[in-house]
Amino acid sequence: NKHFHYETICLIFLMPIAIAGAIMAIPALVSFYVAWVIAMLLRPFIVVGLGCCLWNAPSTLLKLKLWAQGVLYMVLCKDKGYKKPADPAQFAEAFKKKSEKKTIIFVRHGESCWNDTFNAGERKKAEFIKGFIPGLIKSFSYEMYLLLSGQVDSWFYDSPLSHYGIEQIDKLANFLSKPGTSAEETHYLNLLNNTKDSPMSSVLVSSNLRRALSTVCIGFRSRLAENPEERVVVHPSLQEISRNPDTLSITPPHTPVTASWIEKELYPHIQPILSSRVDMSYHTGNKPLNTNGLKRMNAFCDFAFSLQESAVICGGHSLWFRSFFQCFLPRSTTHTAAKKKMVNGGGVAFE
Repeated sequence: NKHFHYETICLIFLMPIAIAGAIMAIPALVSFYVAWVIAMLLRPFIVVGLGCCLWNAPSTLLKLKLWAQGVLYMVLCKDKGYKKPADPAQFAEAFKKKSEKKTIIFVRHGESCWNDTFNAGERKKAEFIKGFIPGLIKSFSYEMYLLLSGQVDSWFYDSPLSHYGIEQIDKLANFLSKPGTSAEETHYLNLLNNTKDSPMSSVLVSSNLRRALSTVCIGFRSRLAENPEERVVVHPSLQEISRNPDTLSITPPHTPVTASWIEKELYPHIQPILSSRVDMSYHTGNKPLNTNGLKRMNAFCDFAFSLQESAVICGGHSLWFRSFFQCFLPRSTTHTAAKKKMVNGGGVAFE
């Protein structure tokens, strides 16, 4: 009887512990079976994905190189690690006595796929936050599709114009085709369009990143059509100042730029322009790790003043343009250009 009572007492005390242990094991058991089911479902997709990557080995290797390069730049890049030059205001008197002048027009590219994912742009902040996660899923889905289909293209690296970005540059092209509403506007429109009424010669120059070059080719398409011998000069000094992967060029040195999948869909005539109307002789590849924004801005100034044309029209990037004004406008300036980024498709002219 004592033995019976002892077993009964042990059973009474241990039963709740056993039940609690079983209940606590349920989540782990469920998680195991859920993981097993997911693995079974994903297995064919993983096999097919690996097969596609092996079938498109050259483009896969290029993508792996881009990813490695992107990580390297993210960690080691010192693009913004420079000291601003001396205040230009102290040289004002010297410039008045003797100086050479150029008219420079900066034109920012249209919205890129990177901007579409990570920047609010023209969207309200609440709308952007609400759509951020779905937008991120969309962008990674596109990147995976481009990888598996063997296309040498990317949503993130050397980010191209988005659908809306091309619409913005179409608006720029339409604006350039209309008559000016003032004498000053007419003057700059003649200059931008390189008409016979333009008081000075000009050249079209672009960053080596796709979105900037496409902006020039699409936005100035009428000018290029009217001047069949003119070519857009790509210069690496205009490459964006940032460590982000969208600022890395995917175009090999001295090689024509390939239109993105979006441009091929919305503006199929751009590839012949990119192939035959663009001078890639200055394009030596991606920006090196030992460079920085100031070095490239100084290189651009040297390049601009080496040209025989009186005006230089540049397709480029917001951070590069803002940094340029922050370095070369007097420190006392209150001009918006040194404080805020230019809008997509916007332009600023100065001497």
